[in-house]
Amino acid sequence: VQLQASGGGLVQAGGSLRLSCAASGFTLDYYAIGWFRQAPGKEREGVSCISSSGGSTYYADSVKGRFTISRDNAKNTVYLQMNSLKPEDTAVYYCAAESSSLWVWFLPRSFGSWGQGTLVTVSS
Repeated sequence: VQLQASGGGLVQAGGSLRLSCAASGFTLDYYAIGWFRQAPGKEREGVSCISSSGGSTYYADSVKGRFTISRDNAKNTVYLQMNSLKPEDTAVYYCAAESSSLWVWFLPRSFGSWGQGTLVTVSS
């Protein structure tokens, strides 16, 4: 299971970015996908996750109404659209996959496969 997160960068507060999580070597159809982030000196935290079918989504309170998670199983990719970005959104963002029902706990330890991170920096 290999995941590749991309789309990070430097953006001003109020701006937008779209992160992508692409899978290689396997199909995402049977995996829930989570986005997590880790800021310097802080623990990794859940941002958003989506079920394998796309029918269920969860968001951290801090990003509700600003971020949208979606998936395109035909492209084997999950997206995180981030709007109205704030400086406190600055972090390394990771995507992770989980095939069991543990994903509903929306915790880093609930996801078994991780990609490398992509850095998002929001300037004030």
